[in-house]
Amino acid sequence: MLDIKFIIENKDIVAAAIKNKQTEPVNLEEVERLFEKRKTLRQQLDDLNAQKKQAAQSRDIEAGQRIKQQSAQINESLPKIEKDLVSLVSKIPNLPSADTPIGADEGANQVLRQWGEQPQFSFTPKPHWDLGKELGIINSEKAADVSGSRFTYLMGDVVRMQFALVQHAFTVLGSEEKLGAIADEAGVNVVVTPFKPVLPPVFMRTAVMNRMARLHPMDERYVFEKDDLVLVGSAEHTIGPLHMDEILDEEQVPVRYIGYSTAFRREAGAAGKDTRGILRLHQFDKLELETFTLPERSFEEQDFIVAIQEYLMRSLKLPHQVVLKCTMDQGAPNCRGIDIETWVPSQKTYRETHTSDLMTSYQSRRLNTRVRRSDGKIEHLHMNDATVFAMGRTLLAIMENYQNKDGSITVPDVLRPYMGGTERISSS
Repeated sequence: MLDIKFIIENKDIVAAAIKNKQTEPVNLEEVERLFEKRKTLRQQLDDLNAQKKQAAQSRDIEAGQRIKQQSAQINESLPKIEKDLVSLVSKIPNLPSADTPIGADEGANQVLRQWGEQPQFSFTPKPHWDLGKELGIINSEKAADVSGSRFTYLMGDVVRMQFALVQHAFTVLGSEEKLGAIADEAGVNVVVTPFKPVLPPVFMRTAVMNRMARLHPMDERYVFEKDDLVLVGSAEHTIGPLHMDEILDEEQVPVRYIGYSTAFRREAGAAGKDTRGILRLHQFDKLELETFTLPERSFEEQDFIVAIQEYLMRSLKLPHQVVLKCTMDQGAPNCRGIDIETWVPSQKTYRETHTSDLMTSYQSRRLNTRVRRSDGKIEHLHMNDATVFAMGRTLLAIMENYQNKDGSITVPDVLRPYMGGTERISSS
């Protein structure tokens, strides 16, 4: 969430963010009224506590009882004011960065750069679901019988390819030398440290996901009310709270994680969209980054993360474009959102395969994740999260861009060492 004092002192800026992100309207005047009321009541409690000490010292029983009653009345009303204030402030989105385009839909997104040539085929390229069925590596029909729509079985060499992607990513993100070269090539000035691998829980408490500002919209989540648990929609949901209610020392920062997790989304708002194949599933696997940085380094950190994403996609030789998302296409907690969209031959268009979200202190304020500066000052850290590989989307991009006339799929050179030297996926 945003700092309440900032909200009150900058109501015009905050109102513009609410309007441009088209989030739920918030009465900012009511926020100020509740804030002032809370401040007044807290001051009254402090004054009454001081009077209580004086009454005790003078053994004024009557005054002590009167003060006790007044304090009880304030303590009875203060929690509701606190709750109402936090409820309103929690609905206010993060401020978009200065370079974020203002727009009502993704048509306002800006393409920053493109890489790679779209493949030219001497035949009509097949969609990945046809390739997968013919090769026996994707079985959505049986999954529909077993689990319902938007589930699938991945089988054979495409499974090996998925774990080749995992190993490739871990190799790059675990190498300080490789990461340094990526930073230098991108011209970003960051402290280079390897990313620590994490296998996080896929269940989390609803209250913690709410502190991550990721619980809503609830119809996108699989919620288990009896257990007060929710399934994650991304590994960052449970990696982000790793330092919840902690204070890190400045020399510990930046902290960088790479998490591998199965993710779950109801796709409630995607009726009729991408119903075939593995682009949009209820269950999918994903490699995700989560980093914690000093406030003044968070924009450079995001640029570093995007450079890593681009390096990995170039290593796979997949044509793609980097897109700066507009206000409406951002999530409410985002300050700046950057996507990578990869070419899908059967659809003759670019589709989102990666996202990179800079949250500034929006999440860390809710999580109470802070840093102690070398001078003793304590402030909230900034947080970034980003996709390394969304497995299904990356696999389908490889399948379609590397398909051959005979229906086989050439394995990208960089993945072959992790697949025992396999050069091609063919029907057995």
